[in-house]
Amino acid sequence: MTIPPDTKNWTWVLGRDCPDCGFDTRDLPPTAVGQLLRDNATAWHTVLTASEKVRERPSPQVWSALEYGCHVRDVFGIFAGRLDLILTKDDPTFPDWDQDATAVEDRYEEQEPATVAADLVSNAEKLAAGFDAVTGPQWQRTCHRSDGSDFTTETFARYLAHDPVHHLYDVTGNRSLR
Repeated sequence: MTIPPDTKNWTWVLGRDCPDCGFDTRDLPPTAVGQLLRDNATAWHTVLTASEKVRERPSPQVWSALEYGCHVRDVFGIFAGRLDLILTKDDPTFPDWDQDATAVEDRYEEQEPATVAADLVSNAEKLAAGFDAVTGPQWQRTCHRSDGSDFTTETFARYLAHDPVHHLYDVTGNRSLR
């Protein structure tokens, strides 16, 4: 992912369209995140089950569609837990998650695409239902990453939404898929 040079942190995702995938989180009401996640999971399911080439890397340093799918599945699971923390604990700080270490330790490249697709859809539904249940002042609850980044439930939702959309673009090259 290309991060604009005039930014020093993740907040650029909330303040402009992504220069790679074109997604602009400013246009996404937080109440629409649940449906976006469901639609995205459906598109991922198709990607992961429609091709024999799902394991092929476009280059040695770029993940395959399967590896990206495993990552998105895990993001949905991790963020469901984080959303629960936001809504049940006051001002929580999230534990670290080393996504690159997880990819190696869990052997993303060896996983079964149909299982990954099913688990991704299941994790997306759980997370989407969590966002669907957020109301009123809950959107302004605060949380923190261990690196010091601060979020509200609303900014957490919009920040999250970019990740699976961007990775779907990484795999398909299609900016219209959400």
